[in-house]
Amino acid sequence: MHKFLIAYVFLMLSTALAFAQQNYTVDSTIVIKNDTVQLGGSLYLPIKKTKVPALVMVSGTGAQDRNGTMAGYPFFKQIAIFLANKGYAILLMDDRGVGKSTGNYAYATTADFANDALAAVEYLRTVSQINREKIGLIGHSEGGAASAIAAAKSTKVKFLISLAGLASNGFASLIQQNEDLVNHSPLSQTDKNRANSINKLMFETALKYADSPNMGNELNETYNNWKKVDDSLFKLSGVAYDHFRFPIYSYVKQATGKWYRYFIKYDAQQTMKQIKVPVLAINGDKDLMVNPTINLTNWKNYIASGGNTKVTTQLFPNVNHLLQQCETCKPDEYAKIKTGVSVSILNTMATWLDSVTK
Repeated sequence: MHKFLIAYVFLMLSTALAFAQQNYTVDSTIVIKNDTVQLGGSLYLPIKKTKVPALVMVSGTGAQDRNGTMAGYPFFKQIAIFLANKGYAILLMDDRGVGKSTGNYAYATTADFANDALAAVEYLRTVSQINREKIGLIGHSEGGAASAIAAAKSTKVKFLISLAGLASNGFASLIQQNEDLVNHSPLSQTDKNRANSINKLMFETALKYADSPNMGNELNETYNNWKKVDDSLFKLSGVAYDHFRFPIYSYVKQATGKWYRYFIKYDAQQTMKQIKVPVLAINGDKDLMVNPTINLTNWKNYIASGGNTKVTTQLFPNVNHLLQQCETCKPDEYAKIKTGVSVSILNTMATWLDSVTK
């Protein structure tokens, strides 16, 4: 017991020192061009005489700043500082239309984000202190899918780290994510069933008409037909007031957009079987946004279907979608935790990177 305690204290002190010591420089004036878009970024570069491996951080759904500020905490900056102190260069970028980046996030797709990541790889290959043959990607959430697309497309990506990175088809992930969120909500079982029913119908309709200019009309018709039946069933329940609502207007607006049309058709296996580089895939077992068991299985099996068995997966207990140690582990707890990525995950990343780059 005493040996375990001493080892644990040593690990915590080592991690604290890694954050306290600044063995790196930061250049926050980086500008990367990708066709008509300019991406603003910050490059964290270790102070070393030798050329160092490097990574590009690829963010998840929702326009984010370069620091990955989510729930009030700069998650990506935390990762960058940790890895820079471990001897790895890391490039953080503002998403399109955020901070110093131009473009319109709302009109971009996961494939566009993959191309932004590849533009960042090309930039890193021009930096004299970086080993151009050891550049990889770290993708969080949807950024995992964007990283997979990028790695499948370019041999210049030499390794991947997925942090709760999506490894399911777009349609399947929408079904699973919404069922997980609904089933962990305070709704009554009756309303959970209603929510899962209409969500599934809407997703199926969106997939069927993803390439059609009439998608909006089809979605509204699907909803109206469901609502007629649902209203009739609710009247039979004897309950006085119906609290259940489906946000039909906002959903149709989102679903008919460019991003959603691309995402719901995304075929993860066809993309991931083309990945030929080492991969580390990490999930927390309390992730309600990306089903951890299905996700890690897909990372391993989909890539293996193309002949690549260099995939390491790891599931962390009591960890949520933002990689935080959690208690309730529901999304409304994210901002209450006040800390970033679990220390054990950071150390796992560093150890794995050492194994594939040194």
